[in-house]
Amino acid sequence: MDQHVSAGSTTTIVGRLALGVTLLAFGLGHTAVIDGVTAGDAVTLARHVGGIALFLVGLLALRDGDTASGTAFTAFGALWFTWASAASGGRVSANAAGLFLLLFALVALSLAAADGDPLTRGGHGLFAVSLLLIAVAVFSESTALVKAGGWFAVAAGAVVWYSATAALAHWPTALPRGRAGRRATAA
Repeated sequence: MDQHVSAGSTTTIVGRLALGVTLLAFGLGHTAVIDGVTAGDAVTLARHVGGIALFLVGLLALRDGDTASGTAFTAFGALWFTWASAASGGRVSANAAGLFLLLFALVALSLAAADGDPLTRGGHGLFAVSLLLIAVAVFSESTALVKAGGWFAVAAGAVVWYSATAALAHWPTALPRGRAGRRATAA
């Protein structure tokens, strides 16, 4: 395996850990794979770790000049804080909740298209799909789409968590290149 490791700053690693844990809790709650655990159970974690902590980490990343991570973490921090606030009080209609998720799916899609390492972009892309599926599920009242969206959030959380852990543990983050790729770069 290629030993390329994109360490990133400490701020980026903390942000990725916070995002990964929040995505895992949010996703597992939507899958209903653990008996008695729902998405509503992730509200406190989403508000404090995904919302407040992630937003603050994003501000620190922006202060350090890391525009990509700063933008992602502050945007996702706002998403999680707002989602947790709305989910805990039931203050919005189902259609408003679906629209909210759809709009943040666009934010996640923009972040997936931005420059960055493949793991981060992949995590953002998986999260965009998750939000899109859950938004459509809210509009159509489809439990199957909610579960599918939950699994995409779990996958996104695992990818983001791995990218943070790989940076800390100096694990590889790039796939090995095939022989043809090596010859083309050697020529």
